[in-house]
Amino acid sequence: MPSPSAVPPAVPPPAGGPAWLRVPAGVRVVVRRRLSDDEAADSGARWTDVVGILTAVGADGLRVRPDRSPGLPEVAVAAADVEAVKPIPPRRPRRGRPDDA
Repeated sequence: MPSPSAVPPAVPPPAGGPAWLRVPAGVRVVVRRRLSDDEAADSGARWTDVVGILTAVGADGLRVRPDRSPGLPEVAVAAADVEAVKPIPPRRPRRGRPDDA
């Protein structure tokens, strides 16, 4: 039997569905998603995080545009694979080096 800390607690979703359904599109979020069996076998992990702008939210899942590297495609996450969604502050602007003019 797995240790209690290795198993996420069973928490019923709030009335009206999971709380992440109420996060509006356009907000910067971190999404914890469950990896497929193949992805988990390749990486040795069971979860991964996606950080970016939430572009679509629905009962079937959500879409996130990663904000770390421009040009990356949006990531679609099926509702069954969403473990958590947390709004986070916007990225801080990058500062140039002092010798940049």
